[in-house]
Amino acid sequence: MHILIIDGQGGKMGKLLIEGVREKLPQAEITAIGTNSIATANMLKAGPDQAATGENPVRVASQTADVILGPMGIVIADALVGEITAEMAVAIGRSRARKVLIPLNKCDTMVVGVASLSMSELVSQAVAQLEKEFECE
Repeated sequence: MHILIIDGQGGKMGKLLIEGVREKLPQAEITAIGTNSIATANMLKAGPDQAATGENPVRVASQTADVILGPMGIVIADALVGEITAEMAVAIGRSRARKVLIPLNKCDTMVVGVASLSMSELVSQAVAQLEKEFECE
């Protein structure tokens, strides 16, 4: 299974996701894409199989991923303080991959009905959901 992890800003969530996936699903192929070089550099510390930075890698990798993980903002144009382009959001949204999105309820996007959890708790829930996806195959 090819898992695409996308993150921006400092890449903290992406790094935590890669670590969680590596621990629970060591056989998974992980591609990490940062919306900026700092996010990519931090995600590389967690050991993805491959990594890249920017809009075009998001567009290309979204076409072949089985699962896309990241903050909910990756499907909203101009989210993550403008790091998500409309083209990125469209590519992710149109992807046939299953999306596991983490709502942080920050900035201008709020998800009603979502508990206020720490980033670590949200990442743990996302990895647990991904494990369920692997069990269904």
